Amino acid sequence: MAAGDLILRPATPADDAALVALWQACKLTVWYNDPLVDIATWRGQPGSSDILVLDAGDGALAGSVAVGCDGHRAWVYYLAVAPDRQRQGLGQRLMAAAEDFARARGIQKIQLMVRPSNGKVAAFYRALGYDETPRRIFARWLKTLPMPPDPLEGKLRSVITYLEMRARPALKPVPAPHGLKLALLRVETPSVAFYRFLYNTVGKPWLWWARRAMSDEALARAIQDPKVEIYVLYCDGQPAGYAELDRRVAGEVELAYFGIMPQFIGRKLGPYLLTWAIEQAWSYGPERLWVNTCSFDHPKALPLYQKLGFQPYRQVTEVIDDPRLNGLMDS
Repeated sequence: MAAGDLILRPATPADDAALVALWQACKLTVWYNDPLVDIATWRGQPGSSDILVLDAGDGALAGSVAVGCDGHRAWVYYLAVAPDRQRQGLGQRLMAAAEDFARARGIQKIQLMVRPSNGKVAAFYRALGYDETPRRIFARWLKTLPMPPDPLEGKLRSVITYLEMRARPALKPVPAPHGLKLALLRVETPSVAFYRFLYNTVGKPWLWWARRAMSDEALARAIQDPKVEIYVLYCDGQPAGYAELDRRVAGEVELAYFGIMPQFIGRKLGPYLLTWAIEQAWSYGPERLWVNTCSFDHPKALPLYQKLGFQPYRQVTEVIDDPRLNGLMDS
């Protein structure tokens, strides 16, 4: 069935199983929200809320949107388009239907919530004309929910956010922090011992471990490649941080590692070094510059990347269950 042949209609009880399957396929369900309870709640307020679906025939749903009015605003939830139907304009069609639902009830404003890390969805709504509204959201659970058993108990979980730039940003030069004698030098053919000193010292507070687990031979091949550049920032004569640019993939530069030594954190060297590294990366004329950060990194890392022009494009949760990790973190 073509996109134009899909039927837009209110959901019925016969759609419940298909709705849950659609939301699960789009990763919209979480353990503390029972989707069947949500459906019943939405359906229990006739006139002020509804779930609209795109009927693909044979009991299949191509998309859904839940819209409800509180008397002052309309709220949108569970906007979903089946994975094999995405990029066909169905999301826009569903949002237009939600807006029509609100207008028909005299509601002049429609709102929705997007997690800060979900850059792709935020871009979708911006393209439809939605703007971010600066508000603080307060919440309180009225029912204590039992936590589900954690299958990852005893393992480390890291939420990794991938960010990129597709064009060179217009950055204001960041002056060197006042009163510090700084020097920035590229390490030519870095030795494994010196690199391990940089990596281990910068990364230990944030559980950097991947390269600690590499053999000397494998690490040497990576860091001594002519297209891998390691720049060390010196402050008053001693190493204060480093940035590593990886140009081994044609058309792109990865900011593979970036960090400040623990004793120099808080002295405004991070913005200074990161701005320089971004400019250096773009001097090669790549199609994109990218980086990733994780939930173990300094809490200011992700906001700093975004402030300087990186945009999130992907987020994944990685489970670290390597027996070598304990020994590495103790050292």
